[in-house]
Amino acid sequence: MRGLHPMRWIACLMGAMLFCLSSGPVQAEDQDDYYVIGKGDFLKIVVWKEPELSSQVRVRVDGRISMPLVDDVLAAGMTPLELKEVVTDRLAEFIEIPEVTVIVQDQISKSYYVLGEVRQQGEFALEKDLTVMQAITRAQGFTEWANKRNLILFRQSGDREERIDINYRDIVAGSAPEQNFRIQPGDTLVVPH
Repeated sequence: MRGLHPMRWIACLMGAMLFCLSSGPVQAEDQDDYYVIGKGDFLKIVVWKEPELSSQVRVRVDGRISMPLVDDVLAAGMTPLELKEVVTDRLAEFIEIPEVTVIVQDQISKSYYVLGEVRQQGEFALEKDLTVMQAITRAQGFTEWANKRNLILFRQSGDREERIDINYRDIVAGSAPEQNFRIQPGDTLVVPH
């Protein structure tokens, strides 16, 4: 920024900051519309001014949760806003104008696995959009024996498992950016030796 007047430099900086803020984080309503509750997720359901009806629950293997007065509700496959509407409707039989909030506290259902020649194998929470390259980074990179030309991504597609071959070296070289797939819940990335 040599030769630029200090006031102009500050104005440029302020403009950049405003641009970043305007295109910044997703609002809570957008996240609620996007996130789909899954089996194993831990939810906090708050009924305003009714602490005895508020609950902290884990979504069971059958996809349901249990709450006082509401009994069993199918939560898996719904967004938090959809679940809020169902719980509100059920509580309306007992409470005048119930105010319900559904908070996803732990996203257990959204995980993926990295196995083989990486420094940290295992299950990882899928807390944001990730690509194959980013998943390898979260697994702390390759071991010295990793075969970077023959990665395998196993993905559930309906009732069958799909096998996707990936050449990591081609992704890095820029010759196959389409192989840098977005990781989806339940994916298993295998790095052979």
